Amino acid sequence: MKSVSQNQDYYSIFQQIQMQRVSNGQTEFILSDCQSAKKLLVILWPQLGDFDSLEYAWWLKRESQKLHDAGIVTRAIGIGDLASGQRFCEYTGFAETDLFVDPQAQIHSLLNLYRGLSLKIPNLSPTINAWLNLMLMCAGIGSPGTLAEVWRGYRGDRQAPQLLENDQIIHIKPLPAIQGSFFNRAGGSGFQRPFELATLRLRNMNEVLRNWTTYVPDSTYLTQRGATFLFNKQGNLLYEHKDQAILGFAADMSYPLSFLYN
Repeated sequence: MKSVSQNQDYYSIFQQIQMQRVSNGQTEFILSDCQSAKKLLVILWPQLGDFDSLEYAWWLKRESQKLHDAGIVTRAIGIGDLASGQRFCEYTGFAETDLFVDPQAQIHSLLNLYRGLSLKIPNLSPTINAWLNLMLMCAGIGSPGTLAEVWRGYRGDRQAPQLLENDQIIHIKPLPAIQGSFFNRAGGSGFQRPFELATLRLRNMNEVLRNWTTYVPDSTYLTQRGATFLFNKQGNLLYEHKDQAILGFAADMSYPLSFLYN
């Protein structure tokens, strides 16, 4: 695919794109069945096994009723294959009808999205180079704000909502089950408590590592970042965010979906 300029009409681009839909395995237009939407949310996820993809899907699941009440229809495209998409939806609860897969990150390239750190060490395979770049990005190199966001997951955030109900049970094998009320001991309730977000991220990491080859069938695109676009009923762009870092999928990470209700 030929890349586009920044002035290109994103809605028109998305209208023309066809990808494999997870629900039926068929290649379809990604904006099919969106005509009744009051607003259209189009998300380009990195690898479906990426921290950002899983955490973003968690927020969408959490806010699903609000999105429905606001007439917001979601379409997401993630890097992976059909098996990746099926596992992703099974784990996150994201609707298979709303997810399309792009094995070679063609749409990300088309829209000039940030490919992430791309150092190439001679005599190392593309896979090893991709892993090296990913590790460096996790350390904040070529990924501004990542370390601060990791730290926020541990220290808590009084500007963010409480993430787990007190009676909610979190399972992270092989660790014992953790009840949401456990985090009250670290400072109270009614806000994102210390270690609360870090625990959710640990659960995501555990899920991906246990099913790595399913989530990441091709390591070439490990560092590729994604983007978010919100359109009104007429196809006018209301909001866009192009990721520049790991754990940087929103302008406001304390409440990543706040832009939907502004």
